[in-house]
Amino acid sequence: MDPVTAIALWASLFLITHIGISSSVIRPRIVNAMGAQAYRGVYSLVSFATFVPLVLAFAYHKHAGLMLWNIRNIAFARWIVWVAMLIVFVFFAAGLMTPSPAGFGAEMSGAQKESAAKGILKVSRHPGFVAFSLFGFAHMLMNGFAGDLIFFGSFPAVAIFGGIHQDIRKRTEIGDSYRAIEAATSFFPGAALVDGRQHWTASDVPWKAIAVGVVLWLVVVMLHPVLFGGSPLG
Repeated sequence: MDPVTAIALWASLFLITHIGISSSVIRPRIVNAMGAQAYRGVYSLVSFATFVPLVLAFAYHKHAGLMLWNIRNIAFARWIVWVAMLIVFVFFAAGLMTPSPAGFGAEMSGAQKESAAKGILKVSRHPGFVAFSLFGFAHMLMNGFAGDLIFFGSFPAVAIFGGIHQDIRKRTEIGDSYRAIEAATSFFPGAALVDGRQHWTASDVPWKAIAVGVVLWLVVVMLHPVLFGGSPLG
């Protein structure tokens, strides 16, 4: 099989299964048949079974296919990627450290859940998806080959479609209280702050996540040639 086709095949399977199994049509049937805990196991197993071959296909066929652009030697472009990846690690850490109001108790009112959005959630209600999207876009900028673009493009595709799908599912499961969360926060980073639905304060600065993000960023920059090949430092 052509290397680019192989990467595209596994990227498509990862996206389709990742979204499909958690859809409002399939997910309830699996949960009813085997329980919520077993469903999470099946979901993780299928995700693992499609993501690992995708990574292996890319690892064996880096820079496959037509090269559409090459701006690795442009200093400004490299700076953009460095800053983007720092933001990625901060958002990822902040997303893990900040509980989503969607996961709070059902006994909370819509207004309580709406006001529960704080810190990074004022920037986006899906910080983890933002991190994965930005990760993919940053690496697409530095890797202009067709196979690379498909591989790294799968990250924002899964993140964006996953975020949209999660909103739809939570809206169905939680109802009006989740609609209150959606009304008070934004899917696109910063939109709720720009249009005045949220207001950033000093207490919202995620200092711990920033510290963790900086450390992770430095470690990955230093170890990137050993772990993944290539050098972010040029």
